[in-house]
Amino acid sequence: MASKPAKKRELKNIGYELFIGALSILSIVNLALLYLFPLVQGLQNILEVMNAVMTPIFLADFLYRFFTSEARWQYFFRGFGWADLLSSLPFPQLKILRTFRLWRVIRLFMEFGFKNLVNEFITHRAENALLTVVFLVMCVLEFGALAVLKVESASPNANITSASDALWWTYVTITTVGYGDRYPVTNQGRLVGLFVMTAGVGLFGTLSGFLANTFLSPSKKPVEEPAADANDPKARIAEIKRMLEEQERVTADLKAKLDQIDELL
Repeated sequence: MASKPAKKRELKNIGYELFIGALSILSIVNLALLYLFPLVQGLQNILEVMNAVMTPIFLADFLYRFFTSEARWQYFFRGFGWADLLSSLPFPQLKILRTFRLWRVIRLFMEFGFKNLVNEFITHRAENALLTVVFLVMCVLEFGALAVLKVESASPNANITSASDALWWTYVTITTVGYGDRYPVTNQGRLVGLFVMTAGVGLFGTLSGFLANTFLSPSKKPVEEPAADANDPKARIAEIKRMLEEQERVTADLKAKLDQIDELL
C-alpha cells in the first residue's frame, strides 16, 4: 500500500484534478447520450465533435502524469496508466476506460478530505479560474448546441439545421460576437439563446478578471520560513546552527572586504 506522502504527490493541483474529474464525467455522459440519440444524426455529430476536443486533453493528462510520476511504470501498470492511455486514443469503444481516471480522482479526493479540498480550492480560486472557465465553456457549448438544434429542427423556417450550424451559433453567442448569420426562430430556441448569452457574459467576464489578476497583480513576496518551535529542542538547535552559519558567512565577507581595503592602503 502506498504511503501517504506518495499519495499526496500523486495528487496534482486541486483545480487541475477537479477539471480532469469533471471532464471525465462529461465524457461518460456523452457516451450515454450517444445511446439515447442513436438515430439523430445532428445530435450525434455534436457529441462526436466534443469528444474529439476532449481527446487531446486526456492524452496530455496521461503524458503529464507519466512524466511527473516518481514511479512511472508503477503508475502505468498499477495506477491504471494504461487505461488513461487507451482512453485517450480516438476510438469510441475505449472511451469507457475513462471511468478509471474518474475513480482515481475520486479516491485521491477522499484521501485528501472534503474540507481540505474546499479550503484548497477557495484559497487558490484565482489560479483555478482558468480551468473552471474552460470546462464551463465546453459545457455551455455542447449542451447549448444540443438544445438549440433539438428545438429548431422541428421548425420549417429554421436556419440552424445541422451540427455545424448549432456549434457555430452557440460559440459566437457565448463570445457575445453574434454575427447574425444563424439565429433561433422558435420561442424555445430563443430561451436557449438567453441562457447561452447570459452564461457567455459571465464566463468571459470571469476570464477577463483572471487575465487582469495574472498580468496586473504585483508579484508575491517570498514566503518566510517559520520560526523554530521553542518547545522542540532539536528544532531550536538546528535554528541556532543556521544562525551561526549565517553569522560566519557575514563575518567572512566583512573580513574579505577589510583585506581588500588594507591592500589598497
